[in-house]
Amino acid sequence: MPLVKRSASETAAPLLDASTLTAALAGGPTDERWTAARAAAELPNGLALLSDALSREADPRVREAIFTSIARTRIPESAAALLPYLRSDDASLRAGALDALRAMPEATAPHLPGLLTDKDADVRILACELVRNQPVGEANRLLRPILATESQANVCGAAVEVLVEVGGPDLLPLLAECAGRFPDDPFLGFAIQVASDRIGLQASNRG
Repeated sequence: MPLVKRSASETAAPLLDASTLTAALAGGPTDERWTAARAAAELPNGLALLSDALSREADPRVREAIFTSIARTRIPESAAALLPYLRSDDASLRAGALDALRAMPEATAPHLPGLLTDKDADVRILACELVRNQPVGEANRLLRPILATESQANVCGAAVEVLVEVGGPDLLPLLAECAGRFPDDPFLGFAIQVASDRIGLQASNRG
């Protein structure tokens, strides 16, 4: 059954019909897939439908609608469905997944410890960006181990970029320690100095 553009009252029932949405997402024209993607989050099995559709979808506009609908569900299972796309070779898929995860920080939170210790440094870098949307205290707690033990300067740099905004004074010794582990990386050293100065100034102003 095709999804025909009508008034809101006329479309409410068919848009929420599971068989209609499933068929549209599986093989409908682009506009039908886009409309179905926007409506599918309202179904009890909407996340499963959207996850399956995302694995096949090539149209950027439909992908964006799928990511938006997955983010609307705001549950840890939704975040879990997006995590594999952080490893995608397709930059648009990575960006779409990252934006959707940013939009549901509470659903993403349970997955952050695993992402921050992932074997792939690129995933750890993206995880630092996701920490930015967490409460300040939690962000500091999550990034502390990065400063203390991370072996990749780029990952430390990603953590420092977040801590410039949210870091607390208790992290100043760890920032200095982190800089000491990478004495030959002037960019990281500069970023840590900027973060330390800003955190110290904020602490003085509060005091």
